[in-house]
Amino acid sequence: MSGPVEPGTLLALSLCALITLINLASLAIAAGRIGARRGASSFPAGAPVSLVRPVCGLEAFSEEMLARGFRLDYPGYELIFCAADAADPILPLLRRLIAAHPGVPARLIVGDEPISDNPKLNNCVRGWEAARHDWIVLADSNVLMPPDYLQRLQAAWRPETGLVCSTPIGVRPEGFPAEVECAFLNTLQARWQYAGEALGLGFAQGKSMLWHRPFLEAQGGIRALAAEIAEDAAATKLVRRAGSRVHLVGTPFEQPLGRRSLAEVWSRQLRWARLRRVTFPLFFAPEIGTGPLLPFGLAGLAAGTPLAAAGLITLALAWYGAEYALAARAGWHRSPRLLLAFLVRDALLPAIWAGAWLQSAIVWRGNAMTIRPKETGRLRPRMRAA
Repeated sequence: MSGPVEPGTLLALSLCALITLINLASLAIAAGRIGARRGASSFPAGAPVSLVRPVCGLEAFSEEMLARGFRLDYPGYELIFCAADAADPILPLLRRLIAAHPGVPARLIVGDEPISDNPKLNNCVRGWEAARHDWIVLADSNVLMPPDYLQRLQAAWRPETGLVCSTPIGVRPEGFPAEVECAFLNTLQARWQYAGEALGLGFAQGKSMLWHRPFLEAQGGIRALAAEIAEDAAATKLVRRAGSRVHLVGTPFEQPLGRRSLAEVWSRQLRWARLRRVTFPLFFAPEIGTGPLLPFGLAGLAAGTPLAAAGLITLALAWYGAEYALAARAGWHRSPRLLLAFLVRDALLPAIWAGAWLQSAIVWRGNAMTIRPKETGRLRPRMRAA
């Protein structure tokens, strides 16, 4: 007959149960939010849209992803591609796509504006200022746009909206490291994005951003997004200061991953973690509890009893089972290796979290970037069409 449960064991199990309940609640909220209809949109029907896409280098799926932009099922939109370097290898592909789709108004602008340490934002400025329409979408080149891409962004617009975004959903992973990337992007990061938005804490995501130009211009224009190293962090703070809300699309857009190395996954996740730590430190600090391995492992060592081990295993099974169920409910990538990818991801989380506190400098596409808020001023735009 076993004796009474030690207070330390009870405390450890209670803490792990609380962390599990919080994560299960976030999974349930996200499952209920993704794909759900939330009433009528206040977006003006049929309003013309300018779609600005910064590009940099050729990627595995570049042609497919860029060609999708010419095939949108929308009556009035223009495409503006922005490349910082006239020697960028993606330019011949873009010129060929523009020539092959004469029915879609499209332009290529070469040359950036050095308003910040963020090369993507610098690359977008001239496209924004050249846009003909007041509704503008800033979309990364690796977003896989469905035919109703613009309609899905517009459907999330409400009277209180300042910005509509979409978090990326990883698809087409090739190799196990890409499965780990899916585990990060989908049932972890996208899940928390949707749970936060449902609770009134919407955070901008730079992959796809639908802006109303008069709103952003009233807050300082696109150059105001240089106030933070990450344009989506600056966008979040700008929208909140204006008393508006960041909303997410009902169903997020996909990003094909292809082949990844574990080093690439580590580097990307560490870079994003450092950005979150600097721009939203109070929200970043609890991220150590978003994976079960560290708290559960410490609790198991502290408790050290078969009963405690059985309890922790039960909680972990509930956690990962619910996470896999969210992927199934949302129609996201699933495979037998995904459960192992969850474990590898959660083994990396404590090291990524600690690494984010230890260093602020990051490197993105070969650019050294210093993570700090800064004052912005307007620079005179210089534009060259190609």
